[in-house]
Amino acid sequence: MTVCVFAGHREVYQSGIDAKVKEAIDRLLQTDHDFIFYTGGMGQFDDMCSSAVRSAKHRHPDLNISLALVLPYMSNRLNTDKAYYESLYDDIIVPTELANVHYKAAITKRNRWMVDRADHVIAYVYREFGGAMETVKYARKQGKQIVNLAD
Repeated sequence: MTVCVFAGHREVYQSGIDAKVKEAIDRLLQTDHDFIFYTGGMGQFDDMCSSAVRSAKHRHPDLNISLALVLPYMSNRLNTDKAYYESLYDDIIVPTELANVHYKAAITKRNRWMVDRADHVIAYVYREFGGAMETVKYARKQGKQIVNLAD
């Protein structure tokens, strides 16, 4: 099984990134038959990636492709919009390891949780600061395969 996580800035200012996301996912899909894609669901890049995974699932029904939303903490929106989230994601995960983490640190810890489980990172990092950059730095230290679409 191949696990891939997405890490990118919330805003996407560069044109053509959606096509690059699709290409990166399609290249990865040639390497295995079973895939889990983790997304934090926070921003434009994560939305592009999630959409590309859903599209890939339709184009490749012969592959076992799963899209999981990983949240840093429980939120009432999961209860109020349950059907909506279940229609978009195959799984919704709130890691138990984050239960006692202060909410200001929870997103960073969630990102590390995803990277720790991933083989590959598809990134969109165009500045040298912020949570996405810190996630990519962490992934690099962990020896993960990283494709930065902003390059």
